[in-house]
Amino acid sequence: MSTVCRVEPDALLDGLNTAQRLAVTSSTSPLCILAGAGSGKTRVLTHRIAYRAATGDLDPRHVLALTFTRKAAGELTARLRSLGLREHVAAGTFHSVAYAQLRTRWAERNITPPQLMTRKAGFVIGLLTGAEKSTPGIDFVAEIEWAKARMVEPEAYPEAAKTAGRKPPISYEATAAVYARYEDQRRQKRLIDFDDMLRVCHRDLISDTAFADSQRWRFSHLFVDEFQDVNPLQHALLEAWRGDRTDLCIVGDPNQAIYSWNGADPELLLSFATRFPEGETIRLLDNYRSSPQILAAANALLVGGRGVDHNGTQSATRPDGSVPSVRELPEERAEAAAIARAARDRHGPGALWAHQAVLVRTNAQLPIIEEAMKSAGIPFRVRGATPLLDQPEIKAALGDLRRTPRPFSDAIHDLALSVVIDDDSESDRAAERRANLDALVQMARDYMAIESPPTANGFFLWLTATTRADQPDPNGDAVELLTFHAAKGLEWPIVHLAGLEQGYVPIGHAKTPGAWAEERRLFYVAATRAERELLCTWAKSRTFGERPIPRERSEFLDTFAAACEALEAGLDPVAVGNGATVPTRSSGSPTKSSKPKPKSPKGPRQRPGKYPDSLDSSDHALFDALRQWRSDRSKSADVPAFVVCNDHTLAEIARHKPTTPVELLRVNGMGEIKVSKFGDEILAVITETLDA
Repeated sequence: MSTVCRVEPDALLDGLNTAQRLAVTSSTSPLCILAGAGSGKTRVLTHRIAYRAATGDLDPRHVLALTFTRKAAGELTARLRSLGLREHVAAGTFHSVAYAQLRTRWAERNITPPQLMTRKAGFVIGLLTGAEKSTPGIDFVAEIEWAKARMVEPEAYPEAAKTAGRKPPISYEATAAVYARYEDQRRQKRLIDFDDMLRVCHRDLISDTAFADSQRWRFSHLFVDEFQDVNPLQHALLEAWRGDRTDLCIVGDPNQAIYSWNGADPELLLSFATRFPEGETIRLLDNYRSSPQILAAANALLVGGRGVDHNGTQSATRPDGSVPSVRELPEERAEAAAIARAARDRHGPGALWAHQAVLVRTNAQLPIIEEAMKSAGIPFRVRGATPLLDQPEIKAALGDLRRTPRPFSDAIHDLALSVVIDDDSESDRAAERRANLDALVQMARDYMAIESPPTANGFFLWLTATTRADQPDPNGDAVELLTFHAAKGLEWPIVHLAGLEQGYVPIGHAKTPGAWAEERRLFYVAATRAERELLCTWAKSRTFGERPIPRERSEFLDTFAAACEALEAGLDPVAVGNGATVPTRSSGSPTKSSKPKPKSPKGPRQRPGKYPDSLDSSDHALFDALRQWRSDRSKSADVPAFVVCNDHTLAEIARHKPTTPVELLRVNGMGEIKVSKFGDEILAVITETLDA
C-alpha cells in the first residue's frame, strides 16, 4: 500500500464501468476525458488522482487540480480525502492559484504588490465622458472582461468584437477607447483586476525562469475540470504552468459548452487530439442521471447540430420513466400557475419539494413564477441570482418613482413605454436590463390592482414583502428556481423547463451560427438536469411593457417534441430526426414506459406566409419552395412533415443556400442520413428557385 494513500489501488476501481476504469488507470499523458452529462466525471477525476497516488505514479503534494468555483474545489478536496489520500492536494480556481503564486513571487523579490481592484464598474464610470455617461458602466465592464479573456488588446478590440458578433453598448471604436483609458488609468494607479491576475502570472512565468521552474516543480501533475469552459487567457496560463511536460489530464464535454459569450473557447477541448497527437482521448458515454426517455429526447437536440460532439451521444443506465411533456399555455401567468400546480401534484409523502426545480433562460422570468409559487403555498428558493431589487437598473427606476411628483400610474405607464424587446442592436446586458425593468412594470400592475391609490412608497414596501418575504431557509425543503446557466452541474428528480419560446430559447440576441449553436447546447444542458421527469412549457402570449405580444414556441422544441412523439410511438427519436421511421425494440434502446404519459404536442406548425425572424424577405420564396417540397415528400412517404425536416432546418437552408452536398451537411439539422436521402432533391429545389 502506498505511504500517501490508505486505500489499495484495486479497491479504487470497484464500481467503475469499463470506460471509467480505463480513464482512471491509463498511463498515457496528456489524457483527455470526454465526460457527458451524468457520466460520473468528478468521480473519475478524483479516482484517477487517488489511483496514481496509490500506485506511486504521482506525489499528491505536487498535484494541481483546477476547477471553476471554490465550491467545486472544496468538493474535489473532500472526495480525495475520502479516498484515503494522506497528503493535501492543491485544488483551486485559475484566479486563486495565480494570485497565490504572484503574492509569493512579490514577497520573495520585495516587490510592493499592486492593489486589487474590487469595484470595476465604479472605476469605469469615473472614466466616461460626454455621451458615454448615459451608458451603465457594467456594460463596458462586460466588453473589457470578454476582451481580456480572449487576450485582445484595446487596439484589436473593434475587429475582434465584430468577428465574434459582440454588441457593445456604443460603437466598437468608442468602446475600444474606453477600454484603452481603463488600462492606462489602472496601470498608473498600480491596480490589478481579476483578469490581470492571470495575465501577469502568465507574463512572469514566461519572463522569469526561476519563478517558472519553482512553480513547475511545485505542481508537476496538472488536472483540469470543465475544460470546455476554459478561455484563451486561462489556457495560456495553463500552458505556462505545464512548460514542456506532458503530465496533463483534462476533463470536459463539448456538448455542455455554454460560456462562449463570456470568452470561453470550447475549440480548445475539441482540438486536443490535434494539439497532442501523442495523447489519448477516452469517452464516458454511460449516463447515470436521466431516464432513457429524458436522455433520448435530449440527445435528439444534438443530432445534426453545429458545435456539438456527434460522437458523444450517451446511453441511459436508469430504469424507464415517463416521456417528457411539452405543454402550451395561453399566457405567462397561466404558465406560472400550471407549473405551480404540477409541482404541488408531485409533492407528497417521501417526495421533498427540493426534489423539484424550475429552470428559465433569464433571471427576469423568475418573479412571475415566484408569485405563482407563493400563491400556491409552495416553498421556493431562488438560487444563484442577484435579487431583482438589487439590480442597478431596478434601484435607479425605484429611485425615480419615489422622486417624481407625478401620479404613480402615469410614471409606470412611461416606464412601460420605455421597455423594448428583441432589439438586435442591444448588448446582452442591455437586453437583460430591459427584461428586468419589464418584470418591474408587471409587478407594479399587480400592486396597482390591489391598492388604491397606489404610491411609490407603497409599491416599494409591497415589493420588499413580495420578493423577499417567506423565503425558506437556504438549506430547507423548497423548490429551486434558477436559470439554465446556474443549473449546470446540478440535478433533480423532477425538472420544469419554463418559457421555451422564440426570444428566450434561443435568446433573442443570438443571431450568429455560433451563438445559435450555444443556445441549443444550453437547452440540452437544462434538459439533462432531470432524473425521472421533465415537464416543458411555453406561453402563446406575454405582456411586455403595456402590450401583450404573441409568442412562438422555441424552434428547438420542433426537434424535441418530435423526439417525444417518436418515443410515444415506440420509434427511435434520433433515427426519426435523421429521416428514419424504424421502430426500436433492440437492447439498450428507449422503450415505451408502462406508466401513464402526458399527451405530446403535435409536430411543427406550418403556416403559409409565416416566416422565421432569421429570414430576410429575399429568402421567403426559397423557404416557401422548400416547404412545398417537404409537404410533397412527406405525403409520398406517408410520414409527418417534421420527420422530413423541421422549419428551422428549412430556414437555415434558405439562408445559406448550399450548392453541394458538403455545404448542405454543414446546415444545422442536416445529418449524413438526411443529406444522402434528400440532398439531391433539396439542391434541385434551391437551383430551380434561384434561377426562376
